[in-house]
Amino acid sequence: MKETTGKITFQGNPLTLVGEPIKVGDKAPDFVGLSAGLEPVKLSDYDGKVRVLAIYPSIDTGVCQAQNRRFNQVASDLGDAVILSISCDLPFAQGRFCAAEGLDKVVTLSDHKEVDFGTKYGYLIKELRLMARGTVVIDKEGIVRYVEYVPEVTDEPDYESALKVVEESLRA
Repeated sequence: MKETTGKITFQGNPLTLVGEPIKVGDKAPDFVGLSAGLEPVKLSDYDGKVRVLAIYPSIDTGVCQAQNRRFNQVASDLGDAVILSISCDLPFAQGRFCAAEGLDKVVTLSDHKEVDFGTKYGYLIKELRLMARGTVVIDKEGIVRYVEYVPEVTDEPDYESALKVVEESLRA
């Protein structure tokens, strides 16, 4: 399995990403994660929709919580798009946070069991077995239109750039 070092950092320290980095123009690989109800959910379950993959290390950190709140807030304005919120957190932790915060527009997916998403998209941090932070936008045809690997894990993603691509993909 491919490893890349130095693409991201945690508090300035380089980390190793495992898997094949996804790129704009790629056909989005299908993957399976677990829902809050412990049911398997595939990316292909949302074929025909614009899909936003909001990736983060742990729901138990303030930046990750802010990221989920922000994507939940904008989800209502995105029409026929779905936001899949992905981490290696247990489905119970994701569900508990969303319930406590009233977040009902994002679909949480846990990659803790197989790290299927993390390795297929190159977001798995080898040293921590957590996801790097980032965003991937996939159009209705399953083509990757936007990719962000946030360089410093403790920073928030570039919401505006991702949402601009979502809006363009919805109009296409």
